[in-house]
Formats: sequence, structure tokens, C-alpha cells
Amino acid sequence: QVQLVESGGGLVQPGGSLRLSCVASGSIFSILAMGWYRQAPGKQRELVAGISSGGSTNYADSVKGRFTISRDNVKKAVYLQMNSLKPEDTAVYFCFAAPPPLSYVNTRAGYWGQGTQVTVSS
Repeated sequence: QVQLVESGGGLVQPGGSLRLSCVASGSIFSILAMGWYRQAPGKQRELVAGISSGGSTNYADSVKGRFTISRDNVKKAVYLQMNSLKPEDTAVYFCFAAPPPLSYVNTRAGYWGQGTQVTVSS
């Protein structure tokens, strides 16, 4: 069993930055594929960024060049650095962990955090 706890959300002005963190429990973090998803009011949950156990990354087109996902296997944490934030980035952001051999794009099985609210507004 893996438990995920996100932090780092908040209110930020357009153009600002936030860094989200997700810390995992358990001893298998290094072999998990990790993803950050977001869900805005009235919209479906969407993949923002993902990172494989080997460190390969993938981003939604809407955040490429602005967001960076990274992981620290020693700290059992995955991070999402968000720069040049826009109002359309406002959403609840969720951390997701996929056990091998699944990918972070397959959410039928895996573990979710409780979510952290990000609001971009002046």
C-alpha cells in the first residue's frame, strides 16, 4: 500500500510560481511511475506531467516550457515546479502513483493523493 500526501498549493498571481510536493509512504517508491493530474471545476481530470521510474518525463502541451516534474527517490518525493502560471492553471492538483508495469497514464490501478488547490488570480 502506498499513501501520497501533497502540499504546496495556494493562491498566486498570474505569472507567479508554485512548487508542489508529493511525499509517498512505503518502500517501493523508486519503482513507481508518478504523475501529476489536475481537475478544474466542471472539467475532467487531466494529466499534467509524468515521470517514469527511470526519470523519463512527459508533459501536457498546455504546460510545456512552464512546468517541470522531478523526483527524489531518497526522499520518496515527486515535485511539480510551476512557473508563469495562468488563470487557466487553476485546479485541484493530484499526485498519482502507478505500480509496475503500469504507466502513470493508466489510472485504472494505482494510488491517489488527496489533492491540493492551486488558484491563479489577481
